[in-house]
Amino acid sequence: AQLVESGGGLVQAGGSLRLSCVTSGFSFDEYAIGWFRQAPGRGREGVSCVGTSDGNIHYADSVKGRFTISSDNAKSTVYLQMNTLKPEDTAVYYCAAGFRCSPQNGLLHPRDDYWGRGTQVTVSS
Repeated sequence: AQLVESGGGLVQAGGSLRLSCVTSGFSFDEYAIGWFRQAPGRGREGVSCVGTSDGNIHYADSVKGRFTISSDNAKSTVYLQMNTLKPEDTAVYYCAAGFRCSPQNGLLHPRDDYWGRGTQVTVSS
C-alpha cells in the first residue's frame, strides 16, 4: 500500500492550503482515510477522517469550521481543505487508512503499514 501526501507549504495566518492524499495498492473503498498531524515536541493528533464507503466524517474540535475533508473515490484520493490557518496548525500532516471513521471518535484502528510520509505545513504569524 502507498499513501502519498502533498500540498503542504508555508502560508501566513489566515491563509489556506489544500492537502492531497493519493493512495494506491489497496481497495480504497474498503477503508476510511484520516488525517493526523504532529508538531515538534508534541504527540500525534487526529485531525479529520472520512469513510470512503459510508460517508462518515469527523473533525477534531480544533479544526471544526475551518477544515473540510473530501474523498474522490474515482481517484483514490482524499483532500483536506484548510482555511483560516493559525500558527498552531503548524505541523507535519500525515494521512492513514483505517477500519472506520467514527463521527465521534475519528479514525478507528489505523493500520500500522498504511501511513504516508507526511507533508509539512507551516503557518507564520
